[in-house]
Amino acid sequence: MTLKLRAAALTDRGLIRSGNQDSVHTGAWLVAVADGMGGMAAGDLASRIAIETIAPVDRPTGDGELLAALSEAIGEASVRIRAAVEVEPTRQGMGTTLTALLFSATGTSLGLAHIGDSRAYLLRAGTLTQVTRDDTFVQLLVDEGMITAEQARSHPRRAVVTQALQGEPANPAYSTSRPEAGDRWLLCSDGLSNVVRADSLAEALTTYPDRDGCAKRLVDLALRAGGPDNITVVIADVVDEPEE
Repeated sequence: MTLKLRAAALTDRGLIRSGNQDSVHTGAWLVAVADGMGGMAAGDLASRIAIETIAPVDRPTGDGELLAALSEAIGEASVRIRAAVEVEPTRQGMGTTLTALLFSATGTSLGLAHIGDSRAYLLRAGTLTQVTRDDTFVQLLVDEGMITAEQARSHPRRAVVTQALQGEPANPAYSTSRPEAGDRWLLCSDGLSNVVRADSLAEALTTYPDRDGCAKRLVDLALRAGGPDNITVVIADVVDEPEE
């Protein structure tokens, strides 16, 4: 038996936005969510560039090579975003968040890359943990003790991102962890996490074992909360399967 990553995704433009600036990838080794910003067309382009550039990383990768593979792809995505701005200056300011999870070929390690405010959560043994830290203005206020996490949810500047892939120098966060059978990962854009509370996320992740059904439930919760933004959800389960 060996650990494998099995994933499902769902994206929805929401109830207010005229289009969807989110992009998503789910594969055998890699899952990723990107949320574009900087105008409708430019935001859509930036997130698409990020996902298209990182998608080739979806391949068997050694435990010690996970973060290097992610870092190289993210660096290339930044270069491509900068090039897209150079050929069309009206795209200046466009960018995208990116949260990506890469499973190793051995099934014994996970690499996580994150920039912006798309999130990664881990449900393990019934406990939901937010693994990523938002690169946002309100998160800085929370860190400094100026506001509470609850106040941050309704702060007028909660959408201000302090880091994103925009073709400029950036500092994504990278980490590795050891997967366990039964782990359930949630990657999502802020169209979900900004309007659905953590306890509701945990309830859905726990009570909907089917990945597609769970993703649909989470999107439905965001829509019921008003669906003010694009909503993208990835459900990725660590499962123990027979070796091929």
